[in-house]
Amino acid sequence: MQRIFLTALLAGIIAGLFVFGVQSVKLTPLILQAEKYEDAAPHHADQETHGWEPANGFERNAWRLVADLGVGVGFALLLVGAFSLTGQVMDAKRGMLWGLAGYAVFSLAPGFGLPPELPTTLAADLSARQIWWLATAAATAGGLALIVFKRQPLFKVIGVVLLAAPHAVGAPKTPLGGMVPTELNAQFAAASLITMALFWIVLGSVSGWLYGRQSASA
Repeated sequence: MQRIFLTALLAGIIAGLFVFGVQSVKLTPLILQAEKYEDAAPHHADQETHGWEPANGFERNAWRLVADLGVGVGFALLLVGAFSLTGQVMDAKRGMLWGLAGYAVFSLAPGFGLPPELPTTLAADLSARQIWWLATAAATAGGLALIVFKRQPLFKVIGVVLLAAPHAVGAPKTPLGGMVPTELNAQFAAASLITMALFWIVLGSVSGWLYGRQSASA
């Protein structure tokens, strides 16, 4: 258990720092650009009361770093826990493959129906989106597991059905409109998916390498 925790902690911190840097270069400028549309909107003149939010600059970046590190460690615990359950001999290459599977489960498959969105973008009901996202992640994880780990053709067919089922049902429909231009939203969605792909590759590779080294030492 200690080996799992230490591996996940170190790998999560490395991946969290990495994705923080990429977000700062690729995503934060798009978010700040989108917020200009929100600030310029007529309803802002009413001085609506909003909940607490960190101030721009150091405070905002500090909280984003904390969030990225938390996400990195959390997902690393899932990955390393899966390494332990399968009992496979791990290295950076195998870890990267697991990372790509994590990307497919948590980012790519849900992103087909619910692409990443900028602030001020109109969105479907939150509960409906959460349910669809969770169902899609679970179905994708189950489908990939059946395809990869089961040899019988029937299980592989069931796996393919699971992969396709959430998209056949369809994600909650997003209302039309919003203050942010469609082109800016498209740039953000693409940059977010690429960023998460890099995050999962780094997380998987580092987790696999560290876990393999610790297993060899033990």
